[in-house]
Amino acid sequence: MRILVTGGAGFIGSTVVREMVAAGHEVRVLDALLPAVHPSAVMPVLPEGVETRHGDVRDAAEVERALAGVDAVCHQAAMVGLGLDLDDAPAYAGCNDLGTAVLLAAMARANVRDLVLAGSMVVYGEGRYRCSVHGDVSPGPRRPDELDAGRFEPPCPQCGAELTAGLVTEDAPSDPRNVYAATKLAQEHLAAAWARACGGRVLTLRYHNVYGPGMPRDTPYAGVASLFRSALAQGAAPRVFEDGGQRRDFVHVRDVAAANVAALAAVGDRLPGSVRAYNVGSGEVRTVGELAEALAAAYGGPAPVVTGEYRLGDVRHITADSSRLRTELGWMPGVAFADGMREFAAAPQRA
Repeated sequence: MRILVTGGAGFIGSTVVREMVAAGHEVRVLDALLPAVHPSAVMPVLPEGVETRHGDVRDAAEVERALAGVDAVCHQAAMVGLGLDLDDAPAYAGCNDLGTAVLLAAMARANVRDLVLAGSMVVYGEGRYRCSVHGDVSPGPRRPDELDAGRFEPPCPQCGAELTAGLVTEDAPSDPRNVYAATKLAQEHLAAAWARACGGRVLTLRYHNVYGPGMPRDTPYAGVASLFRSALAQGAAPRVFEDGGQRRDFVHVRDVAAANVAALAAVGDRLPGSVRAYNVGSGEVRTVGELAEALAAAYGGPAPVVTGEYRLGDVRHITADSSRLRTELGWMPGVAFADGMREFAAAPQRA
């Protein structure tokens, strides 16, 4: 198939491109080369035969040209990370939601009906919690006074008791708790509306915490793994927020790319107007503190420093049940946490 990969010059997108070429697909890349990720505005080295286009998904004419002759779209283009503050909100909404709307409208005109969408676990907000008295509960917003006092674990909203964190399935209610999360959820809603209106098919891959070679360095818009790796490269200790006990699922970028290839193979088999979401996680629950310790040890750098600082838009625990992806699409993660940390510690980061 001929595939358009938006954001195909990025950390995840370029890995997706390589996996798709290896699977025998013909790939075209459309990427805006945004300065926050590509300060030199230069396309990375991609496999031979990949067609690259420097253009923004918000540019309808550019998108229309990029869609010519395409069988399916893998939409990776997005502004990622929690950002700096609310001043970033217009940029997030523009890149993520307006860009997605422009792309979907162009796909409808071009009669391209198969879409693999890069989603995110951030749409869930806080993860799954259970109270021993009240069963499954959804904690309220985190309060600055509690966080200032070092009380990071969300209590039961009904009785204040300690909660047990569990795995989130795809049918969990959405509860975006920051601007980035709200835009990722809006992308899913836009794609679902497009599918139902024009008979399209959408498979959304809700990535958990992706890491691996080629992550951008020295940028506040990168994931926590990149921030820790950037610190180590500068000879500094990774700074761990809160108490380091935040639970996450760190999944290797090659496993995420393999999930995209599996989704691409499956999306065309769905009924017109169909929409399906899949969690993409390694299945290994780790804490942010464990990530920092493993990466520092593998790099041979300073031990992490637990700061007690926090960001109000962060959630405490969010880990995935990825069994739907394994069962329905036959995907399996191939990179174990320890192996991935050793590789990531030795691999160069993107400037």
